[in-house]
Amino acid sequence: MKMIFESKHLEKAAPLFAYWQETMIWSCLQGIMGRIYVDSLEQPSSAMARLGDFCFFAGRPDRDMLGKDVIFDNREFMLLVPQTSGWADLIKAYYGDAAIPAVRYAIKKELDGFDQERLRAIAEGLPDGYQLTMMDEALFYRCREISWCRDWVAQYDTYAFYQRYGLGAVILKDGEPVSGASSYSSYAGGIEVEIDTREDYRRRGLASVCGAKLILECLKRGWYPSWDAQNRWSVALAEKLGYHFDHEYTAIMVSL
Repeated sequence: MKMIFESKHLEKAAPLFAYWQETMIWSCLQGIMGRIYVDSLEQPSSAMARLGDFCFFAGRPDRDMLGKDVIFDNREFMLLVPQTSGWADLIKAYYGDAAIPAVRYAIKKELDGFDQERLRAIAEGLPDGYQLTMMDEALFYRCREISWCRDWVAQYDTYAFYQRYGLGAVILKDGEPVSGASSYSSYAGGIEVEIDTREDYRRRGLASVCGAKLILECLKRGWYPSWDAQNRWSVALAEKLGYHFDHEYTAIMVSL
């Protein structure tokens, strides 16, 4: 088995990911968060970008890039996103029955596509009895302790790092978070949106409120709030907030 290296010269791996409109890859290539692994430090032909629960595979399909010790990093599952059908076939062959393909939905990145007046109307539609607030230090550390909303802050080691690169809008009920939209990850010029509502508070319009608020706050900063949808519900919510569907793609979930 040949060596796989963590790249410190990110510009050498960048051409392998060219034209891939994925902000988590940009986060890795910009050195803000995540890691890039390559088959050669000087002239890579295969590469993987790993951030949070996601791994993105680019370049020449290489079985050695699929090792559990590199991909999982003490996690129980990962979403592996192949750049090509060659990568997809190799991942499925390597992990066998543990590899479960899933359809995800890419959303267009349109810098001028938001109707801010409409977003303000949505953000102001918070039902009585709830509080809408921006993520602060106390909420940051509280969310790290709650499994269903941990991904709002999980990629940020400290609040200072989140305060610099991240952003979030949270809805509270009796002082506890019940819905929120926050940055799953950050890149130069924007964030990747992570949005969720506690199961017993769904279907009350809360996700729309905090999603609209987060988009407005991003626009104030000149940040782009990138959205990638896990399911059709997420696509519908994105479209309500002013995004447009782009295309389906395959991610392969692998659990240990």
